[in-house]
Amino acid sequence: MSKSSEGAGGALPDVPFHGRERLVAGIDQALAAGDCHAVTAALRVVMCELIRDPGVRLPDCVHSPIEDHYARRELYRSPTHGYSVVAMTWGPGQGTPIHDHAGCWCVEGVWEGELEITQFELVERDGDRFRFRSAGGLQAGPGSAGSLIPPHEYHTIRNADPRAIAVSLHVYEGPLEQCSRFEQASGEWYLRVDTALRTDQAA
Repeated sequence: MSKSSEGAGGALPDVPFHGRERLVAGIDQALAAGDCHAVTAALRVVMCELIRDPGVRLPDCVHSPIEDHYARRELYRSPTHGYSVVAMTWGPGQGTPIHDHAGCWCVEGVWEGELEITQFELVERDGDRFRFRSAGGLQAGPGSAGSLIPPHEYHTIRNADPRAIAVSLHVYEGPLEQCSRFEQASGEWYLRVDTALRTDQAA
């Protein structure tokens, strides 16, 4: 899959937008909370505050969907703490298969629109065959935020709206450049496919 040149062998991604410094300061402060559970709890609060803050406006590009895939635009990568901030734009009906986050914790907030998020429990594993069972889902609207902490990181995300786009902001423990997705084989059994993640140009 193609990737943009941002963060690849050059300067770290740092896309200017109104309120960027406020967003970075809030994330940095949450990282001082302690272990990953405390950090993600603090980040959920910060994320909800930032989404509702009229002084923070994501760049215009995040409101432009891409026709054949949901867009992943990396807006910032912390040179001090190593975390990555990625905006995702979901066109009508766009979504993901079951996937993981390669062992990284993540906090996800819905900036615009609504997303269906379904978590999955890993019941059994046989080599590259994984047996999953749905562990419940939720409809997440603007201003809501949730977290995923390994090993409870298997999930899908989908914009079920047939007309409107959705925008979400994701803070990852570190740059998420690859993950495992899971393709259904039969029943509750899925095959793991290691996948390089596409990064779309942010401008």
